[in-house]
Amino acid sequence: MKKPASEQSASALIDARIEELGGWRGKMLAKVRKIIHEADPEIVEEWKWMGTPCFSHGGLVCTGESYKTVVKMTFAKGAALKDPSRLFNSSLDGNVRRAIDFHEGEKVDEAALKALIRAAVALNLDGKSKPKAKAKPEPKAKPKSRRASSKRSA
Repeated sequence: MKKPASEQSASALIDARIEELGGWRGKMLAKVRKIIHEADPEIVEEWKWMGTPCFSHGGLVCTGESYKTVVKMTFAKGAALKDPSRLFNSSLDGNVRRAIDFHEGEKVDEAALKALIRAAVALNLDGKSKPKAKAKPEPKAKPKSRRASSKRSA
C-alpha cells in the first residue's frame, strides 16, 4: 500500500534529521522511532512545528526532539498516563504533557517505553470512540407578555 505524499515526505524529513544529527543523538532518535513503530505499527509520522518529528495515531502520541545534550520524547497527554517504570523525567510540572530525556550512553527500557506508547495510543483512541455527551441547553422560558388591555372598565 502506497503512503500518502505528506506521510512520505514526513518520513523522509525524519530520515534526513537522523542523518543530519549523526552521532549518539541520531542513533537515539532512530532507536526511539523504531521502538515507536514496533509498539504500534499504525503510527503515522508527521513533520510539524517547523521541524519536529511527530508520531500520531488517533491524535498526537509523542514528538521526537533533539537538543545538544538530550533526545527528548514528549508525550502530548503524558500527564494522563500511568508510568509505573518511571520513564518520565522531564516536563513533570505540567498539567498535560510529560517527557523523557535520553542522554548519551543511556539504555532505553524498550518494554516499558512500548507499554507507554501503547497506553498513549489507547488514550487517544478511547477519547475518539466515546462521543462526549453534549449538555442540552435549557429551553429558554418565554417571557409572559402582559399586554395592556384596550378595554377599560367603567
